[in-house]
Amino acid sequence: MNTRISRPKVAVIIPNWNTQHWLAGCLDGLRNQTFQDFQIILVDNGSTDDSVAFVTEHYPEVKVIVSAENKGFAPTVNTGIRQADSEYVALLNVDTIPQPDWLNSLVEMMDQSPADVGCLASKMLVLNNPGSIDDAGDTFSWYGSARKRGLGELAENYCQIEEVFSPCAGAALYRHTFLEEVGGFDEHFISYLEDIDMGLRGRLLGYRCLYVPTAKVLHQGQGAGTSRTRYVYLMTRNRLTLLLKNIPWQLLLKHSYTLLFGQFYFFLVYKKPFHSLAGTISFLVALPHILNQRRIIQKCKVVSNQALETMLIYELGEPSLRDIIKSKFR
Repeated sequence: MNTRISRPKVAVIIPNWNTQHWLAGCLDGLRNQTFQDFQIILVDNGSTDDSVAFVTEHYPEVKVIVSAENKGFAPTVNTGIRQADSEYVALLNVDTIPQPDWLNSLVEMMDQSPADVGCLASKMLVLNNPGSIDDAGDTFSWYGSARKRGLGELAENYCQIEEVFSPCAGAALYRHTFLEEVGGFDEHFISYLEDIDMGLRGRLLGYRCLYVPTAKVLHQGQGAGTSRTRYVYLMTRNRLTLLLKNIPWQLLLKHSYTLLFGQFYFFLVYKKPFHSLAGTISFLVALPHILNQRRIIQKCKVVSNQALETMLIYELGEPSLRDIIKSKFR
């Protein structure tokens, strides 16, 4: 990696919270990159498992920023991004092992892409089963559901460079100028759907995202150990926020039945009614802030409603309620 005083081409931002057991695989993977003009910024969220001491001793090339508390993904990576002085910014989850050509593939693609390509998605493979895809770029539906493209399919699939809705922020590359124009991640989200939200805001500004199949990363998934109840609360609140903040009124009305069904679906499937309700209440309390964000976003929007409508898919991407009910009575 880059040890020069000069400005690095890429800053790799890694959020960390009590995940020392994943650090060696992730940081060794970065040491083994064929592309070396980068710096690593690890932002620690008040870990109590000696993560900081481990990195300081074994990986002195890593710049470590320590926070006193766990602020969640969005505020954490924003802290790292603000410290980055690079042309590109890569985000990498700690529970990943980047393959040797990962960063080189992303940088080469971004270097040859037009300026409207603001971000790139990696080919994320299941850590314990590299023959299976974890994520090949994310989709977003008119039900309000985000989906990992290719999840569970054979790794030999999805081998073409193609446009996707947005990258999974667990292994992605962004132009620094893109991050500045969209305003970074929305820290109100804390964690979950913040990458979909930023991808959608980028889309509204006319940016595109490309999937790079040669940029491979092994990924454990859920390596940070968020509780189920916290997950349901944040997903419920953030999904509603994402939709109201970014989607024009005309399209919200046109797809209102599908959107309402999506919220009802997740309320039932999550099986955590109290935490779903708490997430909804938190969304309602934040309405003045969300509506103010909406006014700014919609004022800056450059894509037509017709173009935006085609960017979201019409598949829920989840088992149907009928199939779920049937499985209960087998």
